[in-house]
Amino acid sequence: MDESITGDEAFYEARQQMVESQIVSRGVSDARVLEAMREVPRHLFVPQELAEFAYSDTPLPLADGQTISQPVIVARMLAAAELAPADRVLDVGTGSGYAAAVASRLSAHVDSIERRASLAQSARHALRERGFDNVDVHHADGTRGWAAGAPFDAIIAAAGGPDVPPAWREQLSIGGRIVMPVGASRESQRLVKLTRRSDTQFDEEDLGGVHFVSLIGEQGWPDEGAAQSESPLNEDADQPHRPPEIQQQQRRQPAKPSRTPRPQPLAELIAAAARPLPEPEDRSFADAFDHLGTKRVVLLGECSHGTSEFYRARAAITQRLVERHGFTIVAVEADWPDAAIINSYVRSQEPRTDEPPFQRFPVWMWRNEEFAAFVRWLRAHNESVQRNKRVEAAADAQACGFYGLDMYSLSASIAAVLDYLDHTDPDAAKVARERYGCLTPWQKDPQVYGRAVFSAGFATCENAVVEQLQDLLRKRLEQSHGDNDRWFDATQNARLVASAEGYYRTMYRSSAGTWNLRDTHMFETLQSLLDSQGPASRAVVWAHNSHVGNAAATEMGRVRNELNVGQLCRERFGDEAALIGFGTHAGAVAAASDWDGPMEIKAVRPSREDSYEYQFHRSGEPRCVLDLSSGAAPLLRDRLKEARLERFIGVIYRPESELHSHYAEAVLPEQFDAYVWFDTTRAVEPLATRATERTPDLYPFGV
Repeated sequence: MDESITGDEAFYEARQQMVESQIVSRGVSDARVLEAMREVPRHLFVPQELAEFAYSDTPLPLADGQTISQPVIVARMLAAAELAPADRVLDVGTGSGYAAAVASRLSAHVDSIERRASLAQSARHALRERGFDNVDVHHADGTRGWAAGAPFDAIIAAAGGPDVPPAWREQLSIGGRIVMPVGASRESQRLVKLTRRSDTQFDEEDLGGVHFVSLIGEQGWPDEGAAQSESPLNEDADQPHRPPEIQQQQRRQPAKPSRTPRPQPLAELIAAAARPLPEPEDRSFADAFDHLGTKRVVLLGECSHGTSEFYRARAAITQRLVERHGFTIVAVEADWPDAAIINSYVRSQEPRTDEPPFQRFPVWMWRNEEFAAFVRWLRAHNESVQRNKRVEAAADAQACGFYGLDMYSLSASIAAVLDYLDHTDPDAAKVARERYGCLTPWQKDPQVYGRAVFSAGFATCENAVVEQLQDLLRKRLEQSHGDNDRWFDATQNARLVASAEGYYRTMYRSSAGTWNLRDTHMFETLQSLLDSQGPASRAVVWAHNSHVGNAAATEMGRVRNELNVGQLCRERFGDEAALIGFGTHAGAVAAASDWDGPMEIKAVRPSREDSYEYQFHRSGEPRCVLDLSSGAAPLLRDRLKEARLERFIGVIYRPESELHSHYAEAVLPEQFDAYVWFDTTRAVEPLATRATERTPDLYPFGV
């Protein structure tokens, strides 16, 4: 394939993955459409600064407030149009020119009409520059068609009108197809396909409910000017955020004369139902969370990895659950070997290594003053439990352990398994070294292993690492080891190696596949921890909202086919699991601009007006918790069930592309059982990164 057309290797691979994970997986099977989507470089039709997001399952902005939406929309409409190589096509709403470019690879000629002059000009230039010479772009009213190019074998429009424009019917050839959204209102349409059988006869097929922006023009909806929130014609104008399976109602109905009282604003409903909170350091802060003491698993989220209030709030809630309600497991979104060092410290055990934990990017996520304060508290709590056991013989009191759920520590986990076998079974250690030898060349950069596996003919290490895990489990059944904690630790590290091998092997084929493998590993680790401590065991989980909230209620699950820990906990534990989200409006956050980049203190942009966060900000509550469970006010739950955007900031924050990098659609009451709100937040205070910079009494961080 001509690389001048496809772009560099990285974009080429991303494009192939886009087709498989976003288009084929959703039922588009037309071979010619799929091949055209694999060929046309979408990254050349988006603003240069957003090229890295071109193959994500997300809309991207164009000039004049327009958007280019998910590739699956383009693929579905082109497949429905059944284009043949000799066809002449009318494309209504040029936008970036991407859809016209794909259509041009399926047909003889495309006439594309754009109502906005600036977009028509930029699309015309982009198409010519990239060699799409069989596309002509016209600045005109698309509802009138293009009589000079008629008759057309197919007419495709990505904007919804009250009916099919008469001009399009007249300009369609016998046997030709029209694919467009049609609806009696601007707010809701059905995607229809019309096939012309004779001068007067048209067959109509309903392709399902959709929500597109309005088709504006002489034979469409009238232009209501700036008061109308929707954009005019746009090549991918399917409601600028989501594909049709999420049939949302984001834009409000135009105001109509009525004697019915105005509905109470959502922000007022939130303010009336929310429970105000003091600062997390106030002992009464945790009173609002005592009801969680009856749960088996409590998952505490965060909408960013670098916000002080989230760490302090989770610490206060966890302390209450451990002290008063007997929780004995704290499991976090961190690597198992790093967390094992913390676990040894909080249990006053001898350290297993001289290396301080959490040295891998992003170090500030766990090497911060807020988390260090919690670790010191947990050690003091466990020491108190042990003293009380000795003094009062309180057999029911148990220490609380600290564990990591994540799976990025490939090298450290291999070393931990080998160290355990060296002490318990030297012969087995030799076998393990041979098996893990397959991964040895890749331990410093396991992503290179994933790229190598992606190449045809490369032998994977899958069988070797799985056999090693099976051996450890088998030996556990055959004999009893004196140190159950050490065996459990070694087994978890072996599980991690097996999961990590699969993760890196999958990462170049499917983003959803790698996400699902990672979250499934985290859930299975949590379940192993609970099983190891018996049926009465209970756990608190700290992880990002994207892992804690039920993925089935978000764009993750509904569009990208991703699951997460929260969803798996809901399915496994039902009402015994509590999923608690955390959010903020503005402030500062510790984050990087790129992976492996330096930590920066960045200003968090005020939340968007079409987001849940903005509604909480409008409520006027500086700190609060809102019950979202079935026991919450019915009217509030109903209003919150209207899908909105929600912000997700990880260890990378890019304010300049925030909408496309950090917002996704969700249904809050289905995602969480409660939502903890801090209107203004500050960044975590990072610990020093080198042991020589701080005094040694701050073990286990080595600083």
